Amino acid sequence: MKEKPDFSNLKALYINCTLKKTPHMSHTKALMDVSMDIMRAEGVTVEYLRFVNHDVAYGVYHDMTEHGEETDEWPEIFKKIEEADILVIGTPIWLGEKSSVATKLIERLYGESGNRNEKGQYYFYGKVGGCIITGNEDGIKHVAMSTLYSLQHIGYSIPPQADCGWIGEAGPGASYNDEESGAKNNDFTNRNTTFMTYNLLHLASMLKAQGGYPAYGNSRGDWDDGTRWNFENPEYR
Repeated sequence: MKEKPDFSNLKALYINCTLKKTPHMSHTKALMDVSMDIMRAEGVTVEYLRFVNHDVAYGVYHDMTEHGEETDEWPEIFKKIEEADILVIGTPIWLGEKSSVATKLIERLYGESGNRNEKGQYYFYGKVGGCIITGNEDGIKHVAMSTLYSLQHIGYSIPPQADCGWIGEAGPGASYNDEESGAKNNDFTNRNTTFMTYNLLHLASMLKAQGGYPAYGNSRGDWDDGTRWNFENPEYR
């Protein structure tokens, strides 16, 4: 067995984008629990929240109460996102797509992505993202594709095989947490969930150890100050 890494300095935030508020059972959370249990067993500080439980306004500003909305819990949630080295988005599949709640979360994340870190890089540089998906019909890869694209576009780093999921047969039928589905004994899902979890941990640990990404060639602050590295364009000279 290889030497066991130490992940105890990492923090992970799991955001469940089910349409159902607590206390209704969420099949997506049941699969998220598998990943969260692995992280907790590795000494990672793990926090979980159900996005739909919170009164989060639509929009792309940090606090939408400053733009006409009566309430907006996003600033409090964003503090948890700031503190986390790893963000995992969980979503069910509806009509072949991620949930509307997941889209709302990604839009709010996008609104923060233009901010800068202390190196002048875009804000989410150095953080790691993944996704967990459940449903009754095909769509895991499609939902993962759009979710992981969105996360990397705003600055999150995506490790190999950063998604996992479970789907039942087409049409009405058993979902992940239903005993008759047999989902919890599905080796493919269990293997992918485990690999995803450890890949998130490994990448987050490496990035944290080196203080994120070097700022050479990717600092918006330096670019705005006139640095062009090896970009060649006579108009900039």
